[in-house]
Amino acid sequence: MKKEKKLLGEDRRDKLIQLLKESRKPLTGSELAKIANVSRQIIVGDISILKAKKEPIMATSQGYIYLHERKADTYFERILACQHAPDAAEDELNILVDIGVIVKDVKVEHPIYGDIVASIMVQTRREVQQFLQKMKDANAVYLSELTNGIHLHTISATSSHLLDEAEAALLAAGYLIQDSE
Repeated sequence: MKKEKKLLGEDRRDKLIQLLKESRKPLTGSELAKIANVSRQIIVGDISILKAKKEPIMATSQGYIYLHERKADTYFERILACQHAPDAAEDELNILVDIGVIVKDVKVEHPIYGDIVASIMVQTRREVQQFLQKMKDANAVYLSELTNGIHLHTISATSSHLLDEAEAALLAAGYLIQDSE
């Protein structure tokens, strides 16, 4: 059996860009490493180099994705301020994806580090379950645990009506932080 040839340097990074652009789903570092016949750590370094070169690659809980340009009017976005205990994360995310919105990220304001943002990129219950399983497998804590449950989500949808519906649903569930004025 012939041993696969390692892809080197710039050729490997070109291949990574091609694979990410062509993929309809996120690709994990392990998948990319197997294709390139290198370690996952090499891929992590390559992704960092590509990001530094302004390639629009995002690391999500499901793997790496290439952010293709979209028409500005295709998606609407909103940032929602939420607060809840860690055990309500699944319910919160399911409420949002059931309405048809994409939960792009979570953001907290840390007293020392300032804003900490992490990509979530879930839009189905299956993706929510995968995200939660990865959190469990990694024995990770939610960023909101650093801020007494307070966090922001950037949500995206094909209409502002869906964003309104998502906001109303989180309010009804008691997760949305309301203006106290």
